[in-house]
Amino acid sequence: MTITNSCPLILFLCFTMLPFLFCDEGMHSGQSNQILHSFQEDRNGSITVSVKAEHAASRKNWLHGSCTSKDISISQSTSSTSGIPQFIVQIVNTCVSGCAPRDIHLHCGWFASARIVNPRLFKRISYDDCLVNGGNPLASSQIIRITYSNSFMYPLAFKSAKFC
Repeated sequence: MTITNSCPLILFLCFTMLPFLFCDEGMHSGQSNQILHSFQEDRNGSITVSVKAEHAASRKNWLHGSCTSKDISISQSTSSTSGIPQFIVQIVNTCVSGCAPRDIHLHCGWFASARIVNPRLFKRISYDDCLVNGGNPLASSQIIRITYSNSFMYPLAFKSAKFC
């Protein structure tokens, strides 16, 4: 085999090995990474998911740095098919650096609900301004879950927060 004929083979091996060189996933010698989840719901209906992952502390700043608005996840789904439609909203702090953003506000239009929503968890304070968790910090992996009833789903989007 000449050097010219082996060039494609060398390129192939280089590109297939790149993920192993730059990712900290896959095969390791020694103890493997384990992720343990525990769920805890408080009396306000807020759910905290505790995640314990080995090596997470050493990798968090390399992967994510400090927390940003992209670390606040907002999702909605429909929960009923008859009567006034019900919608479930989940707001989660996905930041792994341990930062607990506070004073989280969402764009929410004229948000209203035929069903009572706990104002300590979610409250419209003015047009297009809803306060999450009473302005209190949202711990890492904490889930704020509310259910509201209306004839249509309100578009909810991140507006502002104070980060660590």
